[in-house]
Amino acid sequence: MCGIVGLFLKNPELETGLGRYTAAMLDVLSDRGPDSTGFAIYGASSPDQVKLTLRASEDADFDSATATLSCELAIPVPLTVHADHAVIVVPTDREARVRARIAHLLPGVAVVGSGSSMELYKGVGRPHEVSERFGLPGMAGTHAIGHTRMATESAVTIAGAHPFSTGPDQCLVHNGSLSNHNAVRRMLRRQHVAFETDNDTEVAAGYLSWRLSQGLRLDEALTAALTDLDGFYTFVVGTRSGFGVLRDAIACKPAVMAQTDDYVAFGTEYRALVDLPGIEQAELFEPEPQRVYFWEREAA
Repeated sequence: MCGIVGLFLKNPELETGLGRYTAAMLDVLSDRGPDSTGFAIYGASSPDQVKLTLRASEDADFDSATATLSCELAIPVPLTVHADHAVIVVPTDREARVRARIAHLLPGVAVVGSGSSMELYKGVGRPHEVSERFGLPGMAGTHAIGHTRMATESAVTIAGAHPFSTGPDQCLVHNGSLSNHNAVRRMLRRQHVAFETDNDTEVAAGYLSWRLSQGLRLDEALTAALTDLDGFYTFVVGTRSGFGVLRDAIACKPAVMAQTDDYVAFGTEYRALVDLPGIEQAELFEPEPQRVYFWEREAA
């Protein structure tokens, strides 16, 4: 089952509504994935700063840790708290030091996403509950992807929730299953790609990050995945400037897309798209098997 949504805005005037649109799209697909929900949202960025999204397994004193970091770095460290997640912004050249200090100051807190523009949130629960918990309807940005999960081969835990991020400003959501994920995981570990879970989706994310680190564009990395990843899958991928979609050769997992002058949208089912502005005039289509769909912001 599982439900996937994606929204890539072409019109800057819609950016204040990105979170509201994404939350509504996820909520419609609640029955496809009532176990956990997650989303990544891309917003304003600075090449000299990195956002770190932190997730706590229990109560964490983010305020105290951030105050300590501000003193140690001798600069303000902006902090935004959303329930058990928090986003801090630090200079890019201090990221490694900050990560090390977070491990000391906030034991048990994980860095679940990083990048100049991406923030990543996920939790156990239905889409409406998780969206409200993190304040998704009030978030703004340029593009977003989301996932609502029905656990089929593992327990209902945060570890199995999507999106998975394995590189700066990169994340992936997935409907389906990979048949060769163990072999690909072993290969990627030899390439020094680290994994936090046994989830096959994290392998797909790690594979794309590895390909991107080799200098490939997102569309080129997705094309390579058609050869190297086996199974039934629909991927929706986000990068700092791009948004991509890929289905396997059989394409048995449902998918529909809509394109207007203002946006490109993806939904596992059409009902996830019906409340988007101007959907009546949109070009609607089912993404073809083994064809890479890719959009990128011109300013990137």
